[in-house]
Amino acid sequence: MNPITVLLADDHMIFREGLRSLLALEPGIAVVGEAEDGREAVLLARKLRPAVVVMDIAMPLLNGLDACQKISLALPETRVLILSAHGDDEYIEHMTQVGASGYLIKQTSAHLLARGIRALHGGGTFYSPGVARHLRDSVRPANGKLSKKKINRLTPREREVLQLVAEGKANKQIASGLKISIKTVEKHRQALMDKLSIHETAGLTRYAITAGLIESRVQITIV
Repeated sequence: MNPITVLLADDHMIFREGLRSLLALEPGIAVVGEAEDGREAVLLARKLRPAVVVMDIAMPLLNGLDACQKISLALPETRVLILSAHGDDEYIEHMTQVGASGYLIKQTSAHLLARGIRALHGGGTFYSPGVARHLRDSVRPANGKLSKKKINRLTPREREVLQLVAEGKANKQIASGLKISIKTVEKHRQALMDKLSIHETAGLTRYAITAGLIESRVQITIV
């Protein structure tokens, strides 16, 4: 079975070397490249086409969030896992808008990082507890209860598409998995947005997590 290929992007060489050494002990994971700034991360991602990019936010020349967006647009099959010292709400909110599929705080353990890489490779998401709470709270009404009326308005097929969208699947993947046309997928996505009054993928993902359609795969951050 082919290993999960990983690109490490962080401007601190010692940190990258530490990650490489730790991930080398994880079966089925292979670090295929390292980048010390955001621009290099984008170039190497396009060249190497890794399954997962582990990306810091604060990097020279091009920050990790903008690099993540460029990679997500150019390589929809490549998943990006943000690994940052910052857990601010602003960063988390931006993360969902640029196509990242996971966000871990740097104080996590190597074992959880490896689990995050495997989760993203399997089509899931992976967040530190504080990040997951923010994602849930950002779509939860003030009374703390999620309205069931909107979710009940969705057809079974629309809920199926919503789940796949929230799991990070591209329209082409959804069409192939459900054996429908890409045009039909696009119609279902538009219907979802209209019925839920949510008009971006990040919002659909947060809603699906809060509604319990997908597991956020929250893991405990070890400080």
